[in-house]
Amino acid sequence: QVQLEESGGGLVQAGGSLRLSCAASGRTVSSYAMGWFRQAPGKEREFVGGISRSGGSTAYGDSVKGRFTISKDNAKNTVYLRMNSLKSEDTAVYYCGLGVPIRDDYVPIRLFEYGAWGQGTQVTVSS
Repeated sequence: QVQLEESGGGLVQAGGSLRLSCAASGRTVSSYAMGWFRQAPGKEREFVGGISRSGGSTAYGDSVKGRFTISKDNAKNTVYLRMNSLKSEDTAVYYCGLGVPIRDDYVPIRLFEYGAWGQGTQVTVSS
């Protein structure tokens, strides 16, 4: 019964910023690790960022470190991905995932460590 709904995608020029949102229903994000993955045409789904159950730990893919930030707003039951200094290679469909419980401080970074996904939101970065 869990539902994850991404929003905030769109067209942005290189160097710009965008914030993606993942609104959860049927589950409380404070009880789960959460993450963002992306998939570009012809490529496999790639880990972007993750945040632990408590929100105290985060992890990022090498290609986005220093540019993207994942966060939780427990009051809104929403997970965010703030994307700065966007590049054309960031163009992809971005998916929000619900982590399978492991331990409180753990940040899942692999596909099999997530049990539910949203439908995705398209991000297109123009040159």
